[in-house]
Amino acid sequence: MLSYNHRFHGHNSLRYVYKNGRTQRTTEASLRYIENPKRKHTRIAVVVSKKVSKSAVTRNRIRRRVYELFRRELVSLQNRHDIVVTVVAPTFATMPPDELEAVMTNMLRSAKLYKT
Repeated sequence: MLSYNHRFHGHNSLRYVYKNGRTQRTTEASLRYIENPKRKHTRIAVVVSKKVSKSAVTRNRIRRRVYELFRRELVSLQNRHDIVVTVVAPTFATMPPDELEAVMTNMLRSAKLYKT
């Protein structure tokens, strides 16, 4: 599980990223990000709407899988970024772990969020 320091708290933080952030999209998910010099750590939020799945169990499974991927990748990400991942495809729940990792790392790489 991702630590408390690396999670969003409150809706105003999400609003700031949605309003001012840049977007990287695939057919399965959307990655919105912005640099936040006020923070010491990178913060991450995963949003899965009811349009993806009516089942809360499935939505939470998708959320946990993406958070776990970010937990492992956190050491190689740049600091001081706010990242919001919006899942738009229900295939994230059944996608094999290596394929899910490939989709997310490609999005992070194209957004240039990895340390050089």
